[in-house]
Amino acid sequence: CGAVGALAAELHERGSGLIVRRGERDACLRDVAAENDAEGAAWSACYDAAGIAADSRAQERLEERGYVATIVHDAPAIAPEEIDGARGGSTGYRAFAPYFERWSARPVASYEQPLLLRFSSVRTDEATLPQPAEFGSTLDVLECSSAAARARFDRFITQNAGRYAIAGSIPSEAGTSRLGVDCSFGTISARAAVRRVREALNDPFAIAEQRQSYRLLLRELARRDFFLQLSRHHPETHDEALQEKMRGFHADGDDAVVETWCAGRTGYPLVDAGMRELAATGWMHPQVRAVAASFLCFDLSMDWRAGRDYWNGLLVEDSPALATGNWQWIAGVGADMPQFPRIYNPERQRRRCDPAGEYVRRWIPELRHVPAQAWHGAQRDSDQIALPLFDGNAYPAPMLDHAEAARRFLARYRDFVSP
Repeated sequence: CGAVGALAAELHERGSGLIVRRGERDACLRDVAAENDAEGAAWSACYDAAGIAADSRAQERLEERGYVATIVHDAPAIAPEEIDGARGGSTGYRAFAPYFERWSARPVASYEQPLLLRFSSVRTDEATLPQPAEFGSTLDVLECSSAAARARFDRFITQNAGRYAIAGSIPSEAGTSRLGVDCSFGTISARAAVRRVREALNDPFAIAEQRQSYRLLLRELARRDFFLQLSRHHPETHDEALQEKMRGFHADGDDAVVETWCAGRTGYPLVDAGMRELAATGWMHPQVRAVAASFLCFDLSMDWRAGRDYWNGLLVEDSPALATGNWQWIAGVGADMPQFPRIYNPERQRRRCDPAGEYVRRWIPELRHVPAQAWHGAQRDSDQIALPLFDGNAYPAPMLDHAEAARRFLARYRDFVSP
C-alpha cells in the first residue's frame, strides 16, 4: 500500500496520476484502456507458473480486441532472453556457475532518465488508493517511495557494502542490503543495483576486502536473476522438483512438528530466533533462512513446499519464483543439485554466525540472561537455566538430536538415489 501511494504521489508531481481499480484484472485492463482511448497496455512479466499463465491470458484477451499488449522484463537486472540470446538460444540454465559467467559479461540497460517521456494527464482519486485494512492489516502505511529506496541502498553501498563478505553473514549486524522488498515492489530496480555495485567494483581506490565484498554482492544479485529465469523456463517447478529424479522422493516427517518450527520452539536457538524475527518483522536474515530451511527439510524431514508456503504468508517481499528456487536449492532438489544435500548444523552455524549471542538474545527473551554455554536447551547443565525465572515459559530442550536426524535423512536419501 505504501508503494502504491508513493507511485501515485510521484505521478502527481509529473502532472499525471494513478488509476486504481478493484476487480478481475483482465476486465479492469479492458475497461481502463477503453475509457482512456489507449492503444494498448504494458506490464512487468511474472516468473512463476500462475503469473505466467495470467500474463498469457491477459495478452491474448487484449490482442483479441485489437489492443497492443506488451510484457517487459522489469524484475531481473538482465532479461532471460538476453542470456539465452548470448548463448545462441536455450531452455535456460540449470547450473549457476555458467549462468553467472554469461551474466557477468552482459551490460545492464538503463531506463531511469529517458529523454522523451510524457505522462497522461490523469487525476488520482486519493479515496481509491489501497489501504492496509483492506488486507486485514492494522499497520500504518509505510514510507516506501523510490526515493527512500534509493537512499537506503546508497547508504548501504557507502557504509556497509565494502564489508559484505564478512558482515553479510552475521545476523546481529546490518550487513545486508535488504533489497528484496524494494525489488519485489519495484521501488528500486535490480538494474540500478547491479550498475551501482559494478561501479563500486571498478573503483580504482577500492581495497581487496571491498572488491571481494562487491563480487559477492554481484553473485547474489545474479542468483536472483538466475532463479527468475529458471522458473520462467521451468514453471512446473512451482509444484514439482526441478530435478526429475527427485520428484518421487517424499518427505516422511510428521506435520505436527511443523507447528513447533513455526513457533520458534525447536530448542535450537538460531533456528528459533530466525522464525521469531520473521513472525515479528516479515523478514529474516538470509544466512538464518538457510539454516532454518535446512532444519525443516532435513532434521524434521518435511517437504520443502510446506516451508515455502508458510514463509510466503509472512515475508514482506513477494516473489514466488525466487521463493521456489531458494527452497529447492536448500532441499537439494533444484538447481546445482549436489551429490548429497547441504545439511546445516544449527549449533555450529550459531557459533559461527552469532558467537556472542546478540542475535539470539534479541529474539529469544528466555535466553537473554542465560550464559551461552548453557544454551541448546540443556537445562540440566546450568543451575541458572533451571531456576523458574520464566513462569513455565523456559526455553525448550532440543526437539531432536541433529546428528541422528541428519544420519537418518541421509540414509533414506541414499536408498532413494542409489537403490
